[in-house]
Amino acid sequence: VCCCEYVDRRGRRNHLAACCCDCEELDDGCDRWLTCKSLPPGALERIADTIADRLRVPWFSGAVKINVSLVPPLVLLPVFLHVAALHFLLGLIILTSLPVVVLWYYYLTHRRKERTLFFLSLGLFSLGYMYYVFLREVVPRGHVEYSQVVILTCGLILMLAALSRAKKDPGYLPVPAGNEKPSHQGLPDKSIRGSSSGLHGISGAASSRAVNGEAKGFCRMSAEQPEGVKKDWCTKCQLVRPARAGHCRLCGRCVRRLDHHCVWINSCVGEQNHQAFILALSFFMLTSVYGITLTLHTICRGRTPFMALLYCPGAYSDYSSALSFTCVWYCAIVTAGMGYILLIQLLNISYNVTEREARLALRDNTGRRLLGGLVIDTGLYNRGLLCNWGHFLSLGSSPPQRSAEDIV
Repeated sequence: VCCCEYVDRRGRRNHLAACCCDCEELDDGCDRWLTCKSLPPGALERIADTIADRLRVPWFSGAVKINVSLVPPLVLLPVFLHVAALHFLLGLIILTSLPVVVLWYYYLTHRRKERTLFFLSLGLFSLGYMYYVFLREVVPRGHVEYSQVVILTCGLILMLAALSRAKKDPGYLPVPAGNEKPSHQGLPDKSIRGSSSGLHGISGAASSRAVNGEAKGFCRMSAEQPEGVKKDWCTKCQLVRPARAGHCRLCGRCVRRLDHHCVWINSCVGEQNHQAFILALSFFMLTSVYGITLTLHTICRGRTPFMALLYCPGAYSDYSSALSFTCVWYCAIVTAGMGYILLIQLLNISYNVTEREARLALRDNTGRRLLGGLVIDTGLYNRGLLCNWGHFLSLGSSPPQRSAEDIV
């Protein structure tokens, strides 16, 4: 194919010049709209799929498809922030509605079990745009030192490096080779429960084996298989999962020590990338708070950052200060949300429980609510604060060994 040709979703060869032609779904929808007829079920989805398939740009090996979920943050975020900087009331309305829209889109995609790059695009573009506004509007005022800009830049680079590491393999279990589905003949004759999310299943796992690759002898009680925690069979991946592993319905894979699927990195958080995920959140919090402090000290001089965030006289006296103050509030809202996620993660690590295990314990009513419900203690892996953190810091230190029990 040439740079303007591509193979569409129906397997037919197409051209960018004909992207507006031969669209049966769109033609039928327009005819029904003009004749005041209702659309058949699924018509809007088919039209959206057709438009998404034809949204491409020329490239050397053929036209490349553009992910539609990448576009809204790149276009709408600068527009909304610039409009919010025009007046205090506009800023209040927009900054209040933005979190609501993002949460609505999250629940929409979560209910449909769809993967989307919207949140990753929004996060990365927000970082880049906030940094651009800081260099363009705040630094030229002369109140920010060169060393402070270097510190902020280094924090941003470290956060992106940790985020890049968190985007890698979270600890996927190897999929059985071939198309043949493995049989259950090699499994113990006791109980086999076909489950894609449960913690129970096949009994007979040796208690002396390390859990999640943890070295035996590091913390004897946590390294041994706790009584009552067993391996189980995943009907989707057709393999035996080790303890604490789970199946992600968005990724379609089983992950060792699955914590949750994070939409902000568009990947699972598991045994191999949980440390990098916590590191990325920590660097983001430090960098964001530092950038907010520098900006408020510049546009609201003589006030503490907290007081300046609530009341900054003269912030809307000129457009540059208004835009900086609006971006500060946007950063504060995002930082508060990420801070809550980091707090829950740190508490879960302190009690050696994953978010998935806490959710299952709430569903089965088997866990204890602690600290006002912020953490759910399942009682299976909690071996004390120091031992729990030692276990977390040792995750991924040794690659998990592939055995006959893991793949059947």
